[in-house]
Order: sequence, then structure tokens, then C-alpha cells
Amino acid sequence: MVVVNKTSVELNHFILKKLLRVRKANPSDLNEIYAIACSVGTSEKISEQGFLVDDYKSNPKYYKKKLLKAITNLEHFYVAEYDKIYGFMMTYTKEQWLAENPDWIEDVYWRPDFDRSKLDNFVVVDKTAIKADLTGQGIGSLIYTRLLADLKDEGIKNIFAETIISPQPNFASLQFRKKQKYTLAGMRYENYNGNLYTDLIYHKIVE
Repeated sequence: MVVVNKTSVELNHFILKKLLRVRKANPSDLNEIYAIACSVGTSEKISEQGFLVDDYKSNPKYYKKKLLKAITNLEHFYVAEYDKIYGFMMTYTKEQWLAENPDWIEDVYWRPDFDRSKLDNFVVVDKTAIKADLTGQGIGSLIYTRLLADLKDEGIKNIFAETIISPQPNFASLQFRKKQKYTLAGMRYENYNGNLYTDLIYHKIVE
């Protein structure tokens, strides 16, 4: 029998490998998912830790409604949990992504050598959030492993993800793209809440 101290600070690699499980989110997870979003989606952005763009504490009712919609509608919304939820990832199908971002393909400045046929069928990883004091411990990689397995079963070969580099770079996200062997496919500019963001567009083939 393994006896575990269940505080976040005590979570270690053994627990991550042996006890943490990844499953699809359900509506009852909303409050825990929101708490994680709040831990990395704050008014202060820490490049080395990674961050979500929005300040989730600024409007709990609004952001909980958005998260609940995603939990309910997205086929690929995952959580990583042990005694509680420690991270989540939401992924959109091509149809879902373009329904909310209809000009996305046209707005991206694709690399000249990027094979546009990869846009025929894809998913977009929109948000990956790990509890702030547990980033860098492999939780995001565990969630990605589950996503890749599901996409392989469904015959989906292409994954895209965006990483912000301006006005403040998300270094943790850039490092994660490198770790997961994404390649740079393009970039785009996005006006959001009165700010101009520069996003790098990364691509990964499901193998």
C-alpha cells in the first residue's frame, strides 16, 4: 500500500507516473477546472511558469460559463486527477475551431514550406493549464499522451497549437512545444480585449 501526502507540494514524479489518471472532463469538474485556470490565468503573467491570457478571477460567472460550455461541447476536454484535479486541456476539432474562429486559416501567415494539405483534418489544442505550483512535473505530457492515443484511434493526423510571444512571451509553452516535437508552421496577429497579440502556430503529426 502506498501512503501519500495529498498536498500539492508533496506531489512527485512517482505519483504522477503511478497514480495520476487522465480522463475526459464532465460538468461536475467545473469548479476545480476554474480554480486551476485562476492559478495561471491572472492579471500577472509569468513567462517562465506559463500562463493563460485571461484573468479568470476578474469575472467568475463569465469564465465559468465559458468553461462549462467547453466541457459540455468538446469531445477532447481532459483533466488529470489523483485526489483532485491538477491540470486540464481543451482541444477543438477543425469544425469547432473554425466555428469560433472562421478566418483563422486565412489569418495565419503560413511558412512557405508548410504543407497546406495538413489543414484538411486537424484539431487545435486551445488551452493547457496545470496548477501553478506543479508546472514542469510532467502533467501536461500525460494529458497529451491520452490525446494522441484518442486521435490515433479516430484517424486524425494533425494537431495545431498557438503560443503567444508578444506582448509577453510564454516561455513555458514554447518549451513544451519543443518537448512534444512540434514544428513551427506559421504565425498570426490577434486583436483581443484591446491588445494586439502575436501568436506562433505550431504543428504536430500524430504517430
